[in-house]
Amino acid sequence: MARDLETALLRSFVAVVRAGSISRAATTLGQTQPALSQQMRKLERTIGRPLLHRSPSGVTPTRAGEELLPYAERILALSAQALTETGRTLSGRCGIGLLEDLTASRLPQVLADLARLHPGATLEVLGMADAAMREAYETGRVQLVLNEVAALPGPPRWTVRRPLVWAIGQGVEVADDPLPVVLFANTCSWRTAVLETLERGDRPWRVTFESNSLVGVLAAVRAGLGVAALMPGNIEPAMACHDADALPALPDVELGLARHPRSDGDPLIDAVETALRRAI
Repeated sequence: MARDLETALLRSFVAVVRAGSISRAATTLGQTQPALSQQMRKLERTIGRPLLHRSPSGVTPTRAGEELLPYAERILALSAQALTETGRTLSGRCGIGLLEDLTASRLPQVLADLARLHPGATLEVLGMADAAMREAYETGRVQLVLNEVAALPGPPRWTVRRPLVWAIGQGVEVADDPLPVVLFANTCSWRTAVLETLERGDRPWRVTFESNSLVGVLAAVRAGLGVAALMPGNIEPAMACHDADALPALPDVELGLARHPRSDGDPLIDAVETALRRAI
């Protein structure tokens, strides 16, 4: 008998992984915890493998769960787009500026799927330094910017908080004193918050590697040079920290979307903004 993935189960699975807790996800979804737990077991039976590590401190995805997550997110995004966009034909151009960490996430795929639905539309996705992003926004090259709120080139239309997690290189001992840390080289609220978290946790640290790009930071962690604070979507399976007590809890990152006022009422840019909001 053919096995089908139910959209409702995938939506619940994504909510659980994002929340890091079945009880928190149940509250967000307006369900009871037992009902949501039953849905997770049903999805695991369909997949044929455990999807979640369960512990008193919460849940984290297993290797199978990490593999399923991007598929689940894309299926949900495509479903939402199909319901919204079917029957409409959009054209024109939209420039989208993304925080570099988001360019490595599933967001570009969501935008590519949207462009495929509308062959007459042109989407340009840019990841660049804040100053260059502001210039592109002011000159009209980009109409939408999704970035840290403090770095937005205009007032946010909406905001969302996303977690940071520790990425730990293979062979790195988190009990080392001082703790080896890989950092983004640019001075920003993100870097400052990470170092302040270590200071508050009385964790001596030393910088072993710095890079002004996500590619460089990931390479350093992959090489086992230390630990780094990243968004969950950029964590590679071998890097994830599953021990909640091993390192101080990291703060959330507040992201926001700025939209150029001259783009108000543009149907294509409306659709892109809706797709970004759903995906993030």
